[in-house]
Amino acid sequence: QVQLVESGGGLVQAGGSLRLSCAASGRFFSINDMGWYRQAPGKQRELVAVITRGSTTNYADSVKGRFTISRDNAKNTVYLQMNSLKPEDTAVYYCNAEVRTSDVDALTYWGKGTLVTVSS
Repeated sequence: QVQLVESGGGLVQAGGSLRLSCAASGRFFSINDMGWYRQAPGKQRELVAVITRGSTTNYADSVKGRFTISRDNAKNTVYLQMNSLKPEDTAVYYCNAEVRTSDVDALTYWGKGTLVTVSS
C-alpha cells in the first residue's frame, strides 16, 4: 500500500507564496514521475507541474515563471514552491506519483489534496 500525503496548503493574499510538500510512504521499489495537479471549483483537474526522477521538469503555461517543482528522491518527497500567487490559483492541489511496485509494474497514485486559497 502506497500513500501520498500533501501538506502546506492554506490561505494567502495575492502576491504571496506557499510551499506544498508531498511525501510518499509504503512499500515500493522507486518512484518515477511525480507531479502536482489542481482542481478549481467547477473545473476539471489540470496539470500544474511534473518532474521526472532525473529532475527534468514541465509546467503549465499559467504557472511558468511563478511555480517551481522539485523533489528529494532520498525522502520520496516532491515540493511545489508557489510565488506571486493569483486568485485564479485557488484550487485543491493534488500530488501524483508513478510508483514502481516491482521490477516490471508501476502504478499511479494520488494524494487526497490540499486546499490553496488566494485572496484578492
